[in-house]
Amino acid sequence: MELIDAHCHFDFPRFDDCRAAELEAARAQGMSRLVIPGVRRADWARVQKTANAHEGLYYCLGIHPWFVAEHAEEDLEELRRQLVARPAGCVAVGECGLDRLHGSLDEQWPWFEAQINLASELALPLVVHSVKTHDEIHGCLRQRHWSGRALIHGFSGSKEQAGKLADLGCFIGIGGVITHSRARKTREAVAGLPLDCLVLETDAPDMAPEGVDKGRNSPVYLPQIFRALSGIRPEPEDVLARALIDNAYRLYGWPGVRISE
Repeated sequence: MELIDAHCHFDFPRFDDCRAAELEAARAQGMSRLVIPGVRRADWARVQKTANAHEGLYYCLGIHPWFVAEHAEEDLEELRRQLVARPAGCVAVGECGLDRLHGSLDEQWPWFEAQINLASELALPLVVHSVKTHDEIHGCLRQRHWSGRALIHGFSGSKEQAGKLADLGCFIGIGGVITHSRARKTREAVAGLPLDCLVLETDAPDMAPEGVDKGRNSPVYLPQIFRALSGIRPEPEDVLARALIDNAYRLYGWPGVRISE
């Protein structure tokens, strides 16, 4: 069974002494592609180097809301310069967004809006970090008449919030949250979403699934997340798996249509 990890911090130091082995193990379980988000300018070169060193790895460049304070206007200019060049393997703008539990939303807003503008200008997908800000993210994208592709990664929220984001055309990132029985609200939301908006991810090394220590998540656990998703969705496993692949291809603009095979 083929699976794609649409959001994984595979460049993080957690993987420095085991990256090749983890990648081999994940591939042995069906993972065909993995996308590494960028979170700060200081790490962009590492993100690119990690992705370019392995077949089937892709990356994004962006400024995460946790790190806006260490950036200046010139960093946005550099982000634009690099994205305009369309380097091989770069598939989106992000990770950017808002986080109500970390830092100041007032400080995060202009950085998020600048990256929305950049993604729109360059016709690139947007990879969005949203923690307790789904309503704000939805309102911002709707106000700007967003019509591009966007991933709301690692979704954890209500059925109503998920539905509103899906109605805007956003893809909803499904990660380790749904493997936890206590996440009833998110599991209910994911169970009822349209199939064509779902994308699988690990967010490794964070967002650990049930039974995995905090900070020790890995793309190896992608099948566990898939099994949890299959357990709450009405579709047969093969139909679900094909749709998840097709959705990831559409999100990141990869050529080829898998779902009709």
